[in-house]
Amino acid sequence: MKVRAITALFFVIVLLASMLLSRYLFAAFFALLSVYCLNEFYRIISDKLSTANRLLGSITAVISFALYAGFRLEALPASYLWLTVPLVSAIFIAELYQTRHEKPFAAIAYTLLGIIYVVLPFTAFFTLGFMGGTYDYRLPLGFMLVLWANDTGAYLVGRYLGRRRLFERISPNKTWEGFAGGVLLALFISWILAQNIQVLLAWQWISVALLVSVFGTFGDLVESMLKRSQQVKDSGDLLPGHGGLLDRFDGLLLAAPVVLAFLASTL
Repeated sequence: MKVRAITALFFVIVLLASMLLSRYLFAAFFALLSVYCLNEFYRIISDKLSTANRLLGSITAVISFALYAGFRLEALPASYLWLTVPLVSAIFIAELYQTRHEKPFAAIAYTLLGIIYVVLPFTAFFTLGFMGGTYDYRLPLGFMLVLWANDTGAYLVGRYLGRRRLFERISPNKTWEGFAGGVLLALFISWILAQNIQVLLAWQWISVALLVSVFGTFGDLVESMLKRSQQVKDSGDLLPGHGGLLDRFDGLLLAAPVVLAFLASTL
């Protein structure tokens, strides 16, 4: 437990520093984070019949994120984003020269799925910092605080009061009581944010909390489904006591795109 707490504290400090100190650091940190999580996904999803093209997938992810970040940071014109098209084409073409894959289109699907499942959600989260046109750390910070509150509330209430299983087939430890605890703590944090970080109206912060709670929980379940189907306990071992980075950001993967879509339609 002590190792777990120290690891969590250190990681939270690094994550917050990336958002608070500089928009360039924010971009660089989440670009690296998305690529690392992508490779954890590739490691889990690959099997004897077919493996994702980790090299091309990682190159596509890095360049795509860099181009998009350059556009958001006003260092590159939007037209440069079209450079991602030949990278995606290369993923298909590369399989023509692979002889070890019995199912080449499975390899293509694995490679592209990783980009859709991991990289695009991190891009959506990155976009939250630029919803006002220029970089503002308050929205991504608020999102992470709500997400952490949901995870913490679900864990504590589920551990001590949990009785009714939420989705036993996929995650036996999750309970309806834990889910309710996560929602309530997320709503409480959203209320505090509404009073102190007025980049959103109160009803918008509350809506964000509800979306994060629901889709963050589904994101956790989806990653559990992935690991269970591949008979893997953790996505990695980078974080002692916590597993891999993908394990720490599974809730973000479904919640960030939904929150971005909601805010884009209401701001």
